[in-house]
Amino acid sequence: MQTVQVKRVLSGMLSRRVLRIKVLQIFYAHSKVEGKTFKQSSNDLVYSIHKSYDLYHYLLLLIIETRRYAVSRMELARHKKRPSYEDLNPNTRFVDNRLVLQLEKNSSLLRFLDKNKLSWVNYPGIVRNLFGIISDWDVYRVYMNGTDSSYAEDKRLIIRIFQEIILNYEDLYQNLEEQSIFWLDDIDFILKMVIKSLKSFKEEQGEQAPLLPAVIDKTDLEYAKALLRKAIINQETATAYIEESASNWDLERIAEIDRMIMILAITEATDFETIPTKVTMNEYIEIAKLFSTVKSNQFINGILDSVFARLKAENKISKQGRGLIGEG
Repeated sequence: MQTVQVKRVLSGMLSRRVLRIKVLQIFYAHSKVEGKTFKQSSNDLVYSIHKSYDLYHYLLLLIIETRRYAVSRMELARHKKRPSYEDLNPNTRFVDNRLVLQLEKNSSLLRFLDKNKLSWVNYPGIVRNLFGIISDWDVYRVYMNGTDSSYAEDKRLIIRIFQEIILNYEDLYQNLEEQSIFWLDDIDFILKMVIKSLKSFKEEQGEQAPLLPAVIDKTDLEYAKALLRKAIINQETATAYIEESASNWDLERIAEIDRMIMILAITEATDFETIPTKVTMNEYIEIAKLFSTVKSNQFINGILDSVFARLKAENKISKQGRGLIGEG
């Protein structure tokens, strides 16, 4: 049996679970298009992975553009025919935010944005409305009138903006979905990665503050592509196991996404000898919680238990590696 060696911990931004979810999405789409080749779906998978990195940098750019918008508002106010004292002497605490200024000069971010031509220029309403929401926020007002002007306080505000404002900004979700079908299911996870990155920033790092790697490890990519290919190949065999273990169920009522989840789990159990069966089971049960109902989740758990027991009895699950000999 051909196997793909998979590292126990995936490097970079995309966890193993996220890669499994992306494979599930592409596998599902593959099944819906008659005549679609594995190569086409594999290309879709790679594209989807890279779009996640685009979104990571795009969301970092959003807070930079929000600061720039605040600067432009100040400039317009200064040039009124009859500017007020506040217009001429604005509170610049937000536009002077050290973390955003550091991010604006970040060498890795600037290179990525330039190379991939990412910009919010065509969506000024998203930036304008975001600043409006932030400006009306009690936390922002306290910050603007506060006496603590430290880097730590600046950093705390920006992280809270992502956690409490951007994470719940419905117009942004709709806009990103319209820009790319690959982004909608990624937004929450990528926002967490943005927050994780910002929490790691230190003032002394300056423009060299590290971002998460912008290129997926080759081994990770091989794992995802192999899982997709083998699931497509194993689809009929895995489905037969599912149907035999679900003999007491109305097979026509099994949701297609549930069947896809189980096919991927069975494929991983039989074809990836370095991944413990228990890990496979737990991962796909967690994925089922995201895409299925509570009843479906329980159903999937029961079916996979039955199928895995049978596959082990037939010696079709064989594990190798440290601590895995005899696990099958």
